[in-house]
Amino acid sequence: MKTPTGAHPPRLSKAFAAASERDDQWRQLNALARTWAAARGEDAAARKAECASQWVAVRALEHFWAYPGPRLLDALASALDGGDAQTFARLVQKVSGALLSGDFRRAEQVWATDSEGDGRTLDALPPDMAGQALAKPYFEVLIVTPTQPSEWARSREEIARMRRDDDEFVYAVVHVGSFEDAALAVMLNANLEAVVLIDGFPFDSRLDIPGMHDYLHRHIKVDPGSVAAGALATTLAQSIKKYRPELDLYLLTDRAAEMLAASDEAKPIRRLFHHVEEPMELHLSILDGIKDRFETPYFDNLQKYARRPIGTFHALPIARGKSVFSSNWIRDMGQFYGTNILFAESSATTGGLDSLLEPTGNIKRTQEAVARAFGAKRAYLGTNGTSTSNKIVVQAVCKPGDIVVVDRNCHKSHHYGFVLSGAQPYYVEAFPLTQYSMYGAVPLRTIKQALFDCMAEGKLDRVKVIDMTNCTFDGHMYNPRRVMEECLAIKPDLIFLWDEAWFGFARFNPLHRMRTAMGAAAALTERYHSKDYRAEYDAWRAKYPKLDPKDPAVLDIPLLPDPDKVRIRVYQTHSTHKSMSAFRQGSMMLVWDDDFHHVEGPFEEAFFAHTSTSPNLQLIASLDLARRQMELEGYGMTMHMTDLALRLRSAINTHPLISKYFRVATPEEMIPAEFRASGIKDYGPPHGSWTDLVEAWTNDEFALDPTRLTLVCGAAGFDGTQFKGMLAERFDIQINKTSRNSILVQTNINNTRSDAALLIKALADLSREIERRQEQDSQSGRDAFAARVKSLMTDVPDLPNFSRFHDAFRDNAKSKSNEGHMRPAFFMAYDEDNCEFVKLASEEVDKRLKDGPEMVSANFVIPYPPGFPIMVPGQVIGADTITYMRKLDVKEIHGYHAAQGIKLIKPSALAGRKAGSDR
Repeated sequence: MKTPTGAHPPRLSKAFAAASERDDQWRQLNALARTWAAARGEDAAARKAECASQWVAVRALEHFWAYPGPRLLDALASALDGGDAQTFARLVQKVSGALLSGDFRRAEQVWATDSEGDGRTLDALPPDMAGQALAKPYFEVLIVTPTQPSEWARSREEIARMRRDDDEFVYAVVHVGSFEDAALAVMLNANLEAVVLIDGFPFDSRLDIPGMHDYLHRHIKVDPGSVAAGALATTLAQSIKKYRPELDLYLLTDRAAEMLAASDEAKPIRRLFHHVEEPMELHLSILDGIKDRFETPYFDNLQKYARRPIGTFHALPIARGKSVFSSNWIRDMGQFYGTNILFAESSATTGGLDSLLEPTGNIKRTQEAVARAFGAKRAYLGTNGTSTSNKIVVQAVCKPGDIVVVDRNCHKSHHYGFVLSGAQPYYVEAFPLTQYSMYGAVPLRTIKQALFDCMAEGKLDRVKVIDMTNCTFDGHMYNPRRVMEECLAIKPDLIFLWDEAWFGFARFNPLHRMRTAMGAAAALTERYHSKDYRAEYDAWRAKYPKLDPKDPAVLDIPLLPDPDKVRIRVYQTHSTHKSMSAFRQGSMMLVWDDDFHHVEGPFEEAFFAHTSTSPNLQLIASLDLARRQMELEGYGMTMHMTDLALRLRSAINTHPLISKYFRVATPEEMIPAEFRASGIKDYGPPHGSWTDLVEAWTNDEFALDPTRLTLVCGAAGFDGTQFKGMLAERFDIQINKTSRNSILVQTNINNTRSDAALLIKALADLSREIERRQEQDSQSGRDAFAARVKSLMTDVPDLPNFSRFHDAFRDNAKSKSNEGHMRPAFFMAYDEDNCEFVKLASEEVDKRLKDGPEMVSANFVIPYPPGFPIMVPGQVIGADTITYMRKLDVKEIHGYHAAQGIKLIKPSALAGRKAGSDR
């Protein structure tokens, strides 16, 4: 079919997630086709022309997906060319609906054309789908081949003949004929789970797709001139594995397969075949690869256990549900929860259930699968949230007297971990975002300064851990690779604890993965083992033979670690339940530690100390299932949630009415310019290209996670807590975190376009109400509204920094570094005789700030929001902290009761304490 005048396929370079754009294109075509089918006369010709133009846009990329496939596409083109509006509209509606609902994975009839009886006979289906039970899990396989497109249909038929009724899964095939086409297919098609590479394909695409190279080069950049002869297939394999590490790769080659299999080139390949001599083995290998990821060892065994007739004589009356279903009073519990959750309850660790504390069976296999999926060397399952996971890691890697360089604004679990372990926190400050009453993240210069100060004072050997939150609650993402590289140049055996509680999903798309702890650990390991890095390091060392820790200039030198001394020691915790399909409190601890053999014993002790001997079996099973889902469909889901968040940002900030009262804070507003070397201000057109975004995330010190939207509501006269309550009560929209003048809107894999529309509708309705009220209100009413907005948006309290630990809790009062013994201060408060209270608003507070004695906090004080401790045990309370406390208008402040006042350690108790003691 000829391209209509003026019709152009969409430019890929303008799309963030082309798969989402594809769905929109089909829905638009569906609307146009219905209009054409209803039109008459000259109007029909015009409507047909619109359909033809849209069809060009739709058809441009369709060969990268198995559905709708060549037969339906040809039928659609024929109906359009023949002017058959009714047939065209029916087929477009079928395809659009199947894509939207996912029925192409389940319903055979959606694969058939009208001429094939709409799929009512199996033999009428496309040959590669005929006779398949689509109730089985469905996926797609990419075949990269040098054969001509005219031979691809026969290839699909040959593959179909290998399928058996007892296959556990069903797949359809997508063929492409070049390196570039294969790379693009992997980026576009989230249904792909395996790639078959047949040696001999060319590099360049024969397709004319506008913006194709810009789209490809965001993440996959290969110079064909640099590829060794015969290595194009393995180069493609390496590129695909970096972009989508979950995919299974198979290579068919006519080279010496047994020699290639032993080379480094073949590391990404799951299995090699000598060309096509064993087609059935290839088919079975593809299914076996999917089975490895689909298998959920713990969940599978829990299901088997629940189906068995069990007599329970252990301390769990609820097991098997007899105490519930036979009850006169709580039978509604059984009706609500159902039988499975009760039949699957047990306190036993036998019968295939395994022990979380000493796993040797299916929990051990589950942990191995988690490590594989998340790119770690080891993995542990947590059943009491990441609060406990953080305490486990801190206690495992720290002992009394160790110094931990830590973000003062990290989650309270880290601070409690220091109390338990006796480690001394060296608090470093994040950059403030005073206008939103929140902190960002800790600049690398600040972290390096802390390390150099310790080096200058001869105690760098005591610095054990760098402990940071990535990404923060508000979406600030570190550049972990850069942070770790420069810190390891100062101390090559540092341990890094990255609290990625909100960021577990990030492993599963290439954009976020580059900012993860495990992604950085893998990248640095590869980097430091390369010959190129050694040459780079030697040149750097010649330029900087010695670093003076007292010279301020060292903070601006990009540091490189010695490859002979560096150790990659990285721990990542994440709340699986916060971003994946796991039950509440499900958490994971991921480990990439070159020296874990030194830590394994203490880690197990810490794990034993904090993990229940009666963990929830459903929770463990949900962690198993969350891993399965993310490894099989995490790429598509995380790309969709990111695309949805970007659409929300644009819809809110460009709406003429909504944006008067509500807006989503941009990267420019959330990250100071000094940390955005790229100069990026906002995401995507018209602010810049998507390639700009990738470059910024690759190089900038900090980046802003687009899935976490700081929705500023202060201009509408709402504080965060008030607005959160209003959204819940009036619009059934649930929000978690708030600040003085904003709420946090968080998209995740659960969200849909309908959810986004619900939020937009709520904001639009509220904006109209405010407009009407402003128009009808008196001048005094408008003045009151303006004053309210000013108090929320302008008259915001300054954020207090950490002051210092009292000299009684420091080893050296004159030390430039600020670490302190928090543990003894914490436990001193257990003795009431050591404590006193002063009222926040009292004159005594002002007098002591001016004349002394110093006020020293006896406990943690944590306002919600913003949720960070503004006082910790042993901290000297400064004037800025008191000012902040007095301006706070939040109701929830952990560790502070207004009726009592601030809890302090008495000066007399401090006077009797020996400085530097850990008791």
